Amino acid sequence: MMVEAMWSALQSEISHGQPVALATVVDVHGASPAQVGFKLLARGDGSWLGNVGGGALEQRVRQEAAAVLADGQPRLVHYRLTESGEDALGMLCGGEVTVFIEPYLPRPTLLIVGGGHIGRPLAELGRVVGYDVQVVDMRPDRGDRPQFDPDAVTAATYVVLITEDHVTDEAALRQALSTPAPYIGMIGSLRKVGAILEHLRAEGFSEAQWARVHAPIGLDLGGRQPAEIALAILAEVECVRHGGSGQPRSRSTA
Repeated sequence: MMVEAMWSALQSEISHGQPVALATVVDVHGASPAQVGFKLLARGDGSWLGNVGGGALEQRVRQEAAAVLADGQPRLVHYRLTESGEDALGMLCGGEVTVFIEPYLPRPTLLIVGGGHIGRPLAELGRVVGYDVQVVDMRPDRGDRPQFDPDAVTAATYVVLITEDHVTDEAALRQALSTPAPYIGMIGSLRKVGAILEHLRAEGFSEAQWARVHAPIGLDLGGRQPAEIALAILAEVECVRHGGSGQPRSRSTA
């Protein structure tokens, strides 16, 4: 029944777009409270289901699962259930346990507010890269939803504000700043951006909130055509998403 509950919970979290990590005991030698096949499902909110043996071993696995959720990289971890030595957990059992931890992360969402001449190529590029693309626009022929819903924005949603009206951009920006979006970008000239910044300051928005905003939006790639601007925007989104520098690889020393 526990296995059924585990797989049911995993499927539920995935279907609801929630990040989870599944830890599975894949090897055991010597005395250990864990057995091969024991599983633990770690959720993004810190809760978990199942067990891999309890005690210090389970605490360490939960910590490792949190790290897997943070960087999205699976890993194979080895523990010695001894008081000292490499990989020791401070336990007296004396055995060894190997655990494989794999992340199940939601597909990132590219939320484009404005389905105009830049929004269209940006949506196409976003789909090619692998985003779940959502376009907000009052015109049904340009978007799939008429309004920006901040409650639908998650920590995996990248928000791009590129409407044809600075008032609409500013209104959407206010809403976006209340969300956990890891990227908020807004199109506009330096003059427009400066004016909106002053409006937000006057309304009590903090400098820390404004620091989250990428405006003017995009990397400076030099192109000025709509598709080229869309590419520059997506390049910046990807840079933020993956922690890149935005510098040419030819200048890298690594």
